[in-house]
Amino acid sequence: QVQLVESGGGLVQAGGSLRLSCAASGLNFRNYAMGWFRQAPGKERDVVATIMWSGRNTYYADSVKGRFTISRDNAKKMVSLQMNSLKPEDTAVYYCAADASWGLSTRKDEFDYWGQGTQVTVSS
Repeated sequence: QVQLVESGGGLVQAGGSLRLSCAASGLNFRNYAMGWFRQAPGKERDVVATIMWSGRNTYYADSVKGRFTISRDNAKKMVSLQMNSLKPEDTAVYYCAADASWGLSTRKDEFDYWGQGTQVTVSS
């Protein structure tokens, strides 16, 4: 049974930082591209950042480029999202996802497994 468990969300002031982590189990982690998505109230779930199995290639949404960094540790089966210079518009539930691909997946419909999400709230 595949499980993705996110942690690290919370309340932070604008300009602050948070680090999200996602622990994976029940899958051969090295065979999966990983991603972070977010969904604000009343909006679609959108991609934030993705990383291929090796960590060599990454993808970022334009809205987070230069502020967020995705990374992975295949030995620990974890993927992280370092979020700096947070803005109120970053407020959303953040989801970790896994795609059984050796490529760089960027679309939510490519991802096979999802975590339950962690709330990030940025106050102005």
